[in-house]
Amino acid sequence: MSAMDVDVDVDEPRGAKRKADSLDIDDAAAPTRRRIRPLDQDVVNKIAAGEIIVAPVHALKELMENAVDAGSTSLEVLVKDGGLKLLQITDNGCGIDKEDLPILCERFTTSKLQKFEDLQSIVTYGFRGEALASISHIAHLTVTTKTRDSDCAWRAFYKGGKLVPAKPGQSPDPKPVAGRPGTQVTVEDLFYNIPNRRRAFRSASDEYNKIIDMVGRYAVHCSNVGFLCKKHGESSASISIQTNASTIDRIRQIYGASVANELTEFSTSDNRWGFTAKGLATNANYSTKKTTLLLFINHRCVESSNIRKAIEQTYASFLPKNGHPFVYLSLEIDPQRVDVNVHPTKREVNFLNEDETIQAVCEHLRTKLAAVDASRTFLTQTLLPAGTRSGSDTQQHSSATLSKTKGNSAASTGRTPARNDSKLIRTDTNLRKITSMLAPVAGATSASAFQPNVEMVEYEAVEREINKERTYTSIRELRTAVKNDTHVELTGIFAKHTFVGVVDETRRLAAIQGGLNLYVVDYGRLCFEYFYQLGLTDYSNFGHIRLQPPLDLQKLLTVAAEAEAEASRTPLDDSDISEIVDLVANHLIDERQRQMLLGYFSIEISASGELSSIPILVKGYTPPLSKLPAFLLALGTKVDWEDEKSFFHTLLTELATFYVPERLPSASADEEDEEALDAGIKARRNHIRWAVEHVFFPAFKSRLVATKSLMDRGGVLEVANTKGLYKVFERC
Repeated sequence: MSAMDVDVDVDEPRGAKRKADSLDIDDAAAPTRRRIRPLDQDVVNKIAAGEIIVAPVHALKELMENAVDAGSTSLEVLVKDGGLKLLQITDNGCGIDKEDLPILCERFTTSKLQKFEDLQSIVTYGFRGEALASISHIAHLTVTTKTRDSDCAWRAFYKGGKLVPAKPGQSPDPKPVAGRPGTQVTVEDLFYNIPNRRRAFRSASDEYNKIIDMVGRYAVHCSNVGFLCKKHGESSASISIQTNASTIDRIRQIYGASVANELTEFSTSDNRWGFTAKGLATNANYSTKKTTLLLFINHRCVESSNIRKAIEQTYASFLPKNGHPFVYLSLEIDPQRVDVNVHPTKREVNFLNEDETIQAVCEHLRTKLAAVDASRTFLTQTLLPAGTRSGSDTQQHSSATLSKTKGNSAASTGRTPARNDSKLIRTDTNLRKITSMLAPVAGATSASAFQPNVEMVEYEAVEREINKERTYTSIRELRTAVKNDTHVELTGIFAKHTFVGVVDETRRLAAIQGGLNLYVVDYGRLCFEYFYQLGLTDYSNFGHIRLQPPLDLQKLLTVAAEAEAEASRTPLDDSDISEIVDLVANHLIDERQRQMLLGYFSIEISASGELSSIPILVKGYTPPLSKLPAFLLALGTKVDWEDEKSFFHTLLTELATFYVPERLPSASADEEDEEALDAGIKARRNHIRWAVEHVFFPAFKSRLVATKSLMDRGGVLEVANTKGLYKVFERC
């Protein structure tokens, strides 16, 4: 087919789709190829500036951090038109040397880094040298600075990262002026050369409120720095904090007395995860419509949806519905565990063991809140029967009711607000459990009444450094496999669930509520998933359960081999069992295997064949030692010791299987059968009941990643839906 045979629509708009059979490679109307060319440097700088300085508040944050890095004890912020017309920051820090002014606004000029490895130990706010450079490309920038040993101050004007003269025809060199020690940075006409960005800011007052919020956050955190922030032309300041003000006084001045009067101080640390946390949080007497979280990681103001979500879940048990707290949290993490260079504005940071750190902080905060919550008192009113209430009492009660409902339109009109019963859900885990609705069983002890003596287990702290060995590729692949198998909706249900009670102990079933639905879950499968995932994150950092005296490995393996032969009905004589036991024992006693078990999983086997310790996966729960022989036998017969990935997968699978609570006979209605049960079985059953409610399900809420296999294998079953039940009742 020739080109003459093809009809070409010359008026067809560019980008319109055309059929494949209507094209010809020799078509003269085909678009020409575009060559790849480097962008102009000015375009590159403006693009970079747009990533770092998104709004006036981002420019302010960078300049405030530079001022604090300079050792300032006083900061003054002056704002005009929300920072778009004028943004001026004056400090009394160490100042800038005159010799450094020519390169001050060039990109990646900094006094805080020399080589890339310095990022691993960076402790200053700024470090990349991009803030002033970015600002100079999108605003008119003036810097006036004076060092302690300088005779005068020096003023320099910048545009596009370079020195420029104050007026045409003058020299661009810095000019000597009168000034006080410190630095004053003046940013004028922000985004003057990016009109689309400037037009996007509709309200100057909104931008000013963002600036006030940012200044307030740093004013709370920087305890030895005074802050002053006001609008240009106004005599009164929006924020005025003295240098010697305490943290609580700063919160009182910025966020109000209602917050400051209900603050509880907390602090915790954990060398295992390499962090120290301290801060102030409101107690259960205070709640507001929106959570206020002042989060600082290594003294940088950052945001974290994971930390915010975990804190809100922690407060859910203490605050009324739709109530939210005020929390100021300062986290100091080992710089080697933090990657601060992940966001252009340094708004977000990544750090190792984020889930474990958040869980440790929230558990400590929950303990603090519970201690305060226990001391609260409330004024209550006794409601007397209508027939016995006197006339004066009735009148007083009516007036009190009217005063409480005054201003409520529904109450003032005499109408009671409609209540949608189909949307009432359980919100308090301390409410009545489902097991309390069942008939009482003779000799049985409820999980709520049973308080196991956890102190019977003596936890001994040892001075052992956290193993910071690099994460193996195989471990990362196994973690990725779990992440790829994540069931997002189910994970969300467990993150916000309410524990209802244990339904069937022999089948390991429990009931939870998620939203308006009631689910029956197999907590045995959930425990397996949880312990397997725990092993992927905590390997080589487990604690030890010391066995006193040490157990003989040969005897344990013999018990397991005999039980395995009996269960499989395989005819094995004593010589066959002895041969299997010797093979597995010799394999585990080998130096290579012993070192791997001890280093990665805290399983200590001596050269003489004695088992001295097994790992602690979670505090408050003791694994079933009756399953220990089978676990040891599986280490020799089911674990692949040759391939790295298979080794971790198979061993963690067996470890999780070992730790899963065993099936035990439930309480019987027959008193004789109940009394015949061994005391050890009764104690174990009560321990598992308590651990399921107080250890496992709280842990599932904070860090379990629910996988699709839980749904596929029947691990979670929806048994009731509130809306659906009400539809049935309405038809009846």
